[in-house]
Amino acid sequence: MSGLLLTVPETGPGIVRELTGDQLAALLTVPGLVRLTPAAGGRWRLRGNQKAGLVRLRTPSGGTVQLHLRPKLPVRDLLFLLSYSPHDPWRPEPVDAAESDELLPAVADLLARTARRTLDTGVLHGYRTVEEDLPLIRGRIRTADQLRRVGLPLPVAVRYDDHTPDIAENRLLLTALHLASRLPGVPVRTRQALHHLAGHLTGVRALHAGAPLPRWTPNRLNSRYSRVLRLAELVLSARSVQPDGASPVAVDGFLLDLPDVFERFLTVALGDVLARRGIRCAGQEGHHRLDEARLVRLRPDIVLYRAGRPVSVVDAKYVFLDGAAPSTDHLGQLLGYCTALGLPHGHLVYAATARDGPTDHVIRRAGITVTTHALDLARPPAGLLSAVAELADRITATAAGTRPDGRTAHAG
Repeated sequence: MSGLLLTVPETGPGIVRELTGDQLAALLTVPGLVRLTPAAGGRWRLRGNQKAGLVRLRTPSGGTVQLHLRPKLPVRDLLFLLSYSPHDPWRPEPVDAAESDELLPAVADLLARTARRTLDTGVLHGYRTVEEDLPLIRGRIRTADQLRRVGLPLPVAVRYDDHTPDIAENRLLLTALHLASRLPGVPVRTRQALHHLAGHLTGVRALHAGAPLPRWTPNRLNSRYSRVLRLAELVLSARSVQPDGASPVAVDGFLLDLPDVFERFLTVALGDVLARRGIRCAGQEGHHRLDEARLVRLRPDIVLYRAGRPVSVVDAKYVFLDGAAPSTDHLGQLLGYCTALGLPHGHLVYAATARDGPTDHVIRRAGITVTTHALDLARPPAGLLSAVAELADRITATAAGTRPDGRTAHAG
């Protein structure tokens, strides 16, 4: 069985390789995995497409294509974006030399370290409603179910609240620990640590393969879990590499969508700063509509609310802004968000830029201003969080209903 190993950097001109028809078909199985263009001599150029990780594709003839997609950010910086939580301040962790340039072993190691700190203070328990038939009464009798029975009154149909570790938070964590232990290239000691941590979660059921991730709501009781849960969700979502529906080619891997990583980080970090100012950040809401008939759906990256009313909107762009102005598509997208939300000001936040400082773009005949900002993700964590705080200051200053001094404006 033949195999092809390709290492593709996220940025730059990419690599040029000869590909068989089988190998090319396998690469086309997962849309957007890499950017493929013909090159001279019948060869193909493969360039990165804002993805990072490792993907194995099985060709129709039984061969394999293994893609190693290298991120432009150093692994340590990417780990910070993946795991940041305001409720669990980030602490620099030593990364072994063998893992410093390899994403998958580093992610597994970070999950193990974060889970250890979380579980050292105990396993979180919660109440779960259980309905079952018992030979004795526990909780409340399910009267309708019990009356339908004939003959012996036992077992009794009851409903009760069980204080259990088998809750959404622990099910997410357990499943992520199992998956991380099976990632390619993870050292034996890290695998052992992940298995040991999974052993702490006795009585917790792992999620079935392909099952949707259960929802959990941040609160005072689970705040110590917040960092490890965000990391677990990313591990689980990155494990799901989806081929197109018509292809029989098998796909396996761990794939991070870097624009999603950036957007998640921005939502959490910006939300933490703005929450202290009475502003709530809501990410990826799907109920917004552009037209009066409510047929055109909008899903802004981040909508900012004060007292339940939208006051600003933010769109995260994981691209390099190297021109004098953002693209017409980006401006048009923000213009649509502002129009639908009734806002005079919106913000485009780029992951990198060739220019310094925010820039205002006043849209002609619309009465709407779009301000572009940039966050340098290569800055050390403290510097990056400081830049997020400055971004929050600028957004607050332009939020609807806010005075120039940053306080809420009241109608006269």
